[in-house]
Amino acid sequence: MKPGTAEPLPPTPLSVLDLAPVAEGTGPTEALQATIAHARRADELGLSRFWVAEHHSMPGIASSAPAVLIGAIAAATERIRVGSGGVMLPNHAPLAIAEQFGTLAALHPGRIDLGLGRAPGSDQLTAHALRRGQDLAADNFPEELGELACFLADDFPADHPYRDRVVSVPAPEQQPPLWLLGSSLFSAELAGMLGLPFAFAHHFAGTHTLPALERYRSAFREGGLLTKPYAMVTVQAVCAPTDEEADRLALPSALSFLRLRQGNPGKLPTAEQAAAYPWSPAEQHFVLQRRDGQAIGSPQTVAASLRRLLADTEADELMITTQVYDLADRIRSLELVRGLFDDAPLGLQQG
Repeated sequence: MKPGTAEPLPPTPLSVLDLAPVAEGTGPTEALQATIAHARRADELGLSRFWVAEHHSMPGIASSAPAVLIGAIAAATERIRVGSGGVMLPNHAPLAIAEQFGTLAALHPGRIDLGLGRAPGSDQLTAHALRRGQDLAADNFPEELGELACFLADDFPADHPYRDRVVSVPAPEQQPPLWLLGSSLFSAELAGMLGLPFAFAHHFAGTHTLPALERYRSAFREGGLLTKPYAMVTVQAVCAPTDEEADRLALPSALSFLRLRQGNPGKLPTAEQAAAYPWSPAEQHFVLQRRDGQAIGSPQTVAASLRRLLADTEADELMITTQVYDLADRIRSLELVRGLFDDAPLGLQQG
């Protein structure tokens, strides 16, 4: 080991969550091309999976149609699993999701994941536009999840009106495995009760991470996809040669998130724009709170952060998200993080 380098982290499946950020001075074409290039490099580095997230009415995020983007990424890569982190189930009819992901799984057998979220990923007016006034209550999530699972398996109960009458086509030989995503306790408990893998959004809900994972594991019941719990944790990771450079690269994402919380979403600013922003003390505190428990810094700093996170959460898999202005910095960060691990074995490969 070279002097000053970080001690390798234990073998851990490593994956990527990408939001297809649209940066200032660019447009959606550049954003989507960058996401595909990011996925290709993740594939070359031997990572487990590459997921994209569904967001709407956000000028700075181009991943509003995950199924379309997943198809493009899967076609541009060779081995890595590609999926949704996630599809927001309240926005869509379960049959439509089953058809979209059945098509993807038929085109790319054994490489598609279907991660599902309970939130709309948008404001209520946008959610209304997506579902045309249908009931968007989160209380419907378990029922709609069950319907989606039945469509994917082509196995409705005998007394269900859809049985033998409504079929999701195409029905691939290898169904895309269902994951539940969450940032609170509800999805964690539901994932456990259904025996499904669970992914927790530590990158924006760090205070709930440990309680949610404890709830998932304690609620876990065999009989779904798994015989034992499988938890993945998503963490913000920005790695650069020095702490100072990583801080500079990470600041635009913090400003973008702040503007979103203030009801003024926009494109991802440059590092110069973020540095010149007149941060108030309250806003600076907001940024520091959001960074707590994340992995931003030099390889040594990031290694220490990830080591603590893995020890605290006992995560089965780690998913990193890197929201920086330049694609070259995003890929360099990915390469540096991958280099911190003694090995990155493949994670859950069902489906």
